[in-house]
Amino acid sequence: MMFQRLHEDIACILERDPAARSAWEVLTCYPGLHALVLHRRAAWCRAHGLHWLARFISQLARFFTGIEIHPGATMGRRVFIDHGMGVVIGETAEIGDDVYLYHQVTLGGTSSERGKRHPTVGNGVIIGAGAKVLGNILIGDNARVGANAVVVQPVAAGVTVVGIPARPVERDPVQRRTAPPPASFVAYGTPCEETLDPLVRNVEALRAEMLALEARVSALQRSPAAE
Repeated sequence: MMFQRLHEDIACILERDPAARSAWEVLTCYPGLHALVLHRRAAWCRAHGLHWLARFISQLARFFTGIEIHPGATMGRRVFIDHGMGVVIGETAEIGDDVYLYHQVTLGGTSSERGKRHPTVGNGVIIGAGAKVLGNILIGDNARVGANAVVVQPVAAGVTVVGIPARPVERDPVQRRTAPPPASFVAYGTPCEETLDPLVRNVEALRAEMLALEARVSALQRSPAAE
């Protein structure tokens, strides 16, 4: 089982990262893979009551990779942590299969109470660099979280959110299918070809209307009828 999961992880990285040249390069040079392998050892120790050893292994992983995954976090299959530096995944976080996380992502809690307090991330989700997903919320399957977004509310399946606080933006309906094809991959979870933040888009629309109104008023003031 251990080697099967490792083979899956390596194949996943080779498929998704055009910079990866060989399985050996992935195995030796990808900190996201190293962090996942060490997390599985830590999670095994925690499940068998070896809580101190579990935390110690997770701290070793943090020291060597810059990625902090609590031993209590649940990680799915074929999770790809790209670059990885600064990633923090809390104790009760749950991550599904085929999830793509970039560097400086935080899956954090907003409560000091015991129990479920970290996000649940569905299958096929992409979370862009610097994004913060906070609290016991659900990020639905195939959702996209844009770079540097701050997500404090649930995100429906297939929806892209950006901004602070994160708000939905439109995506091609083809990309909202339950199992999107590889072509639907959105780098950093951010659809760069369009205006991103809906609030910014609305402000720009209001500004355009105001300028048009000012132009009409100026034209009326210059017309002979105004005299």
